[in-house]
Amino acid sequence: MKRDGHDGRRPRRRGQGELEAQVLSALCEAPGPVTAAWVQERVGGDLAYTTVVTILTRLLAKSAVTRARDGRSFLWTPAADGAGLAALRMRKVLDGETNREAVLARFVTALPPGDEQLLRDLLEQAERPDAAPGPGEGEG
Repeated sequence: MKRDGHDGRRPRRRGQGELEAQVLSALCEAPGPVTAAWVQERVGGDLAYTTVVTILTRLLAKSAVTRARDGRSFLWTPAADGAGLAALRMRKVLDGETNREAVLARFVTALPPGDEQLLRDLLEQAERPDAAPGPGEGEG
């Protein structure tokens, strides 16, 4: 190990979406609206403040978080949980395709039997007019 406390290796590169999930998870655990600096402390010391702000801004564009001005900075609040963020990603991929029917058909046929039944149950529940909102859904 070098004198600066580092062993010379580069930090592990995070997978796509992993950092967004970590930031959103930290926000979901917050006692209320928090600053980017608060999120930075919770996510990890090796993450630059500007990186946290960039991730929060990306999450804002995906409607996964909200922000409110607080003096010269912003206070951030989650608008979606991890499942909601995954659903937003899936929707973005689907919206980028020209043949939605083919994509959805391939998706459904590739599901394991348990997931396929779960999807069928959720679709059936969504079709009922008296259906209660599912997890992560609110009244709008």
